[in-house]
Amino acid sequence: MGTKAVTLPETLNLADHFLARRLRAGDGDRVALRLAGRSLTYGEVKGSADDVSRALLARGVRREERVLLVLPDGAEFVAAFFGILQIGAVAVMLNPGLRPEEVESRVAYVRPRLAVVEPGAADAYRRAASASPWLEGGLLTIPSSGGDGAADADSLATALASAGDGPVAMAPTHRDDPAVWLFSGGTTGHPKAVVQSHRSFANTTELYAVRTLGYGPDDVTLSVPKLFFGYATGSNLLFPFAVGGSSVLFPDPPTVETLFEQIARHRPTIFIAVPTVIGRMVAHPDAADQDLSCLRFATSAGEALPPSLYDAWLRTFGVELLDGLGTAEMWHVFLTNRPGEARPGTLGRAVDGFEIKVCDPDGNPMPDGSVGRLWVRGESRADGYWQAAKKSTDAFRGEWFASSDLVCRDDEGYVTFCGRSDDAIKVSGRWLVPAEVEGCLLGHSAVAECAVVGARSPEGLLKPYAFVLPHDAAEDGLEDELKAYALGRLQAYKHPRRVLILDAFPRTHLGKVDRGKLRASVESPDAG
Repeated sequence: MGTKAVTLPETLNLADHFLARRLRAGDGDRVALRLAGRSLTYGEVKGSADDVSRALLARGVRREERVLLVLPDGAEFVAAFFGILQIGAVAVMLNPGLRPEEVESRVAYVRPRLAVVEPGAADAYRRAASASPWLEGGLLTIPSSGGDGAADADSLATALASAGDGPVAMAPTHRDDPAVWLFSGGTTGHPKAVVQSHRSFANTTELYAVRTLGYGPDDVTLSVPKLFFGYATGSNLLFPFAVGGSSVLFPDPPTVETLFEQIARHRPTIFIAVPTVIGRMVAHPDAADQDLSCLRFATSAGEALPPSLYDAWLRTFGVELLDGLGTAEMWHVFLTNRPGEARPGTLGRAVDGFEIKVCDPDGNPMPDGSVGRLWVRGESRADGYWQAAKKSTDAFRGEWFASSDLVCRDDEGYVTFCGRSDDAIKVSGRWLVPAEVEGCLLGHSAVAECAVVGARSPEGLLKPYAFVLPHDAAEDGLEDELKAYALGRLQAYKHPRRVLILDAFPRTHLGKVDRGKLRASVESPDAG
């Protein structure tokens, strides 16, 4: 691990490292952002970031204070992200689609000085501010491109009117200072904040994006996840910015039709995806007519990628798909398949500069071929969870992060995802990993998406239940057909006791299937 380490200066600010450095390198006139009907250069992005910094300073935001960033994908998000960081404040990115009650709880938890929001979302944050002692700096509203730019009391325009127009000094932050809070992507619907440093983002960008995937100045990136999700913050913003490439941004939901249209319009070279949308793209009736030849490769992360889905993607689009694993606690991907070396059904191998081990419940290393808890170490490890000392103690062990992911490593270093320790189900005295059952059911032609959880049966016994989203309207008898399909391919104790057909899955704040809600739906006294 040490021989692959990235040497970073003690004074390090992400806004300088990823944005101002581009101007010093002579890239000020290169295209940085590709938007609907226009593009922005690195110089223009820096100017917009400076405006946000001036406005924040005029509102009294000080170094190390937390600022909520709640904007849709677009030039405004990018300007706010770097504008927050370059004055030494800490960016806390939130999903713009949070419900009012979630807004209030996040404000109380984060304790921010100020929130940067779209005008349409301002009322929810004003109500949250009135219910707590936080947000002393109020709101800074930035309309999206083409939106109403009226200069009300909270607007960026109003703040700039009293801020002056002098140069913005880059805060001399330490590489280990907190830079960004990321909300963990668990599947229970109860996220916790991970405190990440400037060092982590610079380290992983060099090790994974530049050295492993080979991001370069001619790359154009397009992402399914939105920028508030750490996977996209890296792959679709920091990674291209690190090398002078450009990012495609759009505020709309990433429907398959929208993605195909964006690919046709901007001809990206790298596509950042998740298994759920990969499945929808492959199953789309117009999939065979799409030209994805512009792509050098696509990446997948966030959830397990079944080999059958990998094969369907490759058959349909002919583009290499690189599955990998990352966590908010290590900021981004540290296990990945490499270009030209993809092995379907695996997460690939550890990125150079990171070290992994597979451990038993007591933290003892296990031999290759064993299923155990994934431990990882590297220079991108977070400081811990905010206000969660017990969980931090369990997860952060010296230099190591002990994840809840269950994996198996072979003698060539390739790692296979086997589920999560908190999702594993003990059925009739034997362990069952939901990912195995899900992979089986996804092999059935009727199944578009599925999730398997352990829940108490009416008799009080823990049993596997499968939830399925079919490609088309479910026909009578599909539940029995899928149960028989699984029973014919799995050991008897692993087959789902029920298969429930859904129109849509409940989702967490990061768009993952909310397994907690699925479990509750069958354990409820009113469940059928």
